[in-house]
Amino acid sequence: MRRLRLLLALLLAPVLTACFASGNGNDSSGDAEGGSRLRVDFAFLPVENLSPYGWDGTILSRLGVTEGLTALDANGAAAPALAESWRRENDRTWVFTLREATFQDGTDVTPAAVVNALTYAAAAKPAPGALTGVTLTPKADGARAVRITTKAPDPILPLRLSSPNLAVLATKAYGRTGRVDPVGTATGPFELTEVTGSSAASLDRYDDYWGGRAQAPGVDVKFIADGTARANALRTDQADLVEAIPVAQAATLEEATRKATATTRTTSLLLNTESGPFQDAKLRAAAREAVDTSVLAKDVYEGYADAGVGIYGPAVSWAEGKRSKPVGRAQAGAPDGTSITLATYDNRPELPEVAQVLKQQLEKAGFKVTLEVREYSRLESDALAGKFDAVVLARNALVDTGDPVSVLAGDFTCDGDFNLAQLCDADVDRAVAKAEATADTAERQDAAMAAEARILGTDAVVPLVHQRVITGVAPSVRGALLDPYERTLVGIGTRR
Repeated sequence: MRRLRLLLALLLAPVLTACFASGNGNDSSGDAEGGSRLRVDFAFLPVENLSPYGWDGTILSRLGVTEGLTALDANGAAAPALAESWRRENDRTWVFTLREATFQDGTDVTPAAVVNALTYAAAAKPAPGALTGVTLTPKADGARAVRITTKAPDPILPLRLSSPNLAVLATKAYGRTGRVDPVGTATGPFELTEVTGSSAASLDRYDDYWGGRAQAPGVDVKFIADGTARANALRTDQADLVEAIPVAQAATLEEATRKATATTRTTSLLLNTESGPFQDAKLRAAAREAVDTSVLAKDVYEGYADAGVGIYGPAVSWAEGKRSKPVGRAQAGAPDGTSITLATYDNRPELPEVAQVLKQQLEKAGFKVTLEVREYSRLESDALAGKFDAVVLARNALVDTGDPVSVLAGDFTCDGDFNLAQLCDADVDRAVAKAEATADTAERQDAAMAAEARILGTDAVVPLVHQRVITGVAPSVRGALLDPYERTLVGIGTRR
């Protein structure tokens, strides 16, 4: 048992050097009755009616609306949330002891409610990224505990359950049609009270939050895809917190209001391996050789990024010393005027500029490139369906679970739920499966890097830059939660 505890402690040890720039954001001391409502502008419009199972789950998490059984702490380890503690009974079974908490509809957080929430999440289509390749069965265990059994051994289940996609909502949130309604049914310090389509939302402080009363009385959210408009809102005192300030707008803001955070976000070029010209590995190699990532880091991101080196960037401190050369790369072929469609989205304003530079580089190499730029909510479904030859995407590699292997399973395996490259390679699947089955922290990291080498060897993905994201924070704001996983923004101590 002592050896098992040591193994789990090592497994859940910090994976990042970056820390939350919280500004004491979890301190509920002070006048919880006073203060003004926070005004928050987000870059990404809700694409799934604020369902927790997709990207919208991260929006809910960042606003302090939803929680899961666990959370990620500042160093990337699993921390208590709705579960105050947990233990591993055997290689397939964990028991999570619940804290006393209530849902925003007044009902208690009970084992039955948690089982219901996790059962719905496990049945969701597409499956939440945190559950890619995982089959779990939750059962109530007495009055305060939930027993979760996985089909195969899962040494990182506490990390997995920290995913915003696995938020626990009250029973009434889950309708017969499969739609999940987070309005007034979550457990966080802020209650979602009104949603205006995909343009705005209102939140009020939830006074019975188990972690203490939030200092802000509420949050008013606008979803604004235009980066210049978001920066202008901060500059003209129309917003207090602004997500994803464009690099081109950063210099127009006062230095004290722009906060750059090193993240595990990598911008990549994903090539469609299932249909179109990039089924040919030689053409994928030609595209990869055409790309000059240093130009992107220096000119497009103006120093707010590092040239791409892999799926994991510098914020994942252990990766550099373990990285090996890509395995099995094909020799580059001649494009000879091959026509391709390159797509990206404009919610992150740097991406269209990145795509334009890539277009020039690829055309210089002999490709004929058609560029398509959309707002993200109108791009995602077509990208997942493989309707483009190439996609430029900014992706936080550790956002789903904090575990380095999970993103590989979700993005690059045959059964991956976010596989924009449409990659299905037996060698990659075997390498990822080996990493998923490895419990020891150092060995799991080694296996993840071996899988990364296999993935990069297919040239299905070309890492472009590793980003430092810029968040706009008004001078009057205290306690904004800026973390490398981009899961948090507003907490109980966030105020103005």
